[in-house]
Amino acid sequence: MDKPAVPSPFLPGTRIQYAWDATSISYLKQCPRLYQYIMLEGWVSNADSVHLTFGNLFHEAVATYDKLATSGLHHEDAVRQTIRELLVKSAEFDPDQGEKAGKYKNRDSLVRSVVLYLDHRHDDTMRTYILANGKPAVELSFTFELPFGPGSGEVYEQPYMLCGHLDRVCQDPNGDLFDEDHKTTIRTPGQYYFDQYDLDTQMTLYTLAGKVLLNAPIRGVMVNAVQLLLEPPYNRFVRGITYRTADQLEEWIGDLQHWLTMAEWYATNDVWPMNDTACDKYGGCRFRDVCSRSPSVRNIWLKDKFHQLPPEERWNPLKPR
Repeated sequence: MDKPAVPSPFLPGTRIQYAWDATSISYLKQCPRLYQYIMLEGWVSNADSVHLTFGNLFHEAVATYDKLATSGLHHEDAVRQTIRELLVKSAEFDPDQGEKAGKYKNRDSLVRSVVLYLDHRHDDTMRTYILANGKPAVELSFTFELPFGPGSGEVYEQPYMLCGHLDRVCQDPNGDLFDEDHKTTIRTPGQYYFDQYDLDTQMTLYTLAGKVLLNAPIRGVMVNAVQLLLEPPYNRFVRGITYRTADQLEEWIGDLQHWLTMAEWYATNDVWPMNDTACDKYGGCRFRDVCSRSPSVRNIWLKDKFHQLPPEERWNPLKPR
């Protein structure tokens, strides 16, 4: 049986996006042209695919384990079943290990990292929160409406929506609730690494979504960083927490309304300005070499360095996990 078609996050016949997630919001805020290239036109590089596939498989494996462990399965048995499923899902994950991305992120390092990470978490004092229906708060998809929409409600009746997925909601020994997120990185996760999440769209949205889903005071996001190493011990694990207050969440929503108004203007006028102050940020934008060329030859450089996904394979905040 064919899977049902995933709805478009754009209003029919337009480039006006109404369903947003942390990824698409971050692209827009970083640079409208980056948003155009990825969200609207679907340009990706091979390195993009490696990072995305590795991250998705890692998150799915940890979620599988959490569901098995909270069902009462013994740790070792839960790990074995998790790895069996991971080996099946990752069967076609074979990046070029001659490239930097593939050297750190490949099938062997994925399986090894999952095993080491699950063993590391086994004695954690943070426990999975159990929902009112008795199910563990793991892999929670969310979609909720905002109190405003495109055209200020005058042109379209569709409100803006925020979408995404929470890896897990966990509870500390004091009863405080936190969203949990896992990050794999080749950087050393010191304090500077965790400071970046204090003003991070994804972490703010996760905290907001946790409050909406559970109607409970989520204090913030617990970030579990897994540093990938090429030699033993192969992984280093460090945890940080980024907090959000109710005032910060309210401010973020107010700012978001202005950003989405700008996105609507860009889409209506088909103008996607380049934010040239961000070209060297985040390790250097992947499209920096393209944008540095004359507008008349940029498409040639795009087609040489990237490939274009068909519409159904492009990033879609409404796509379920």
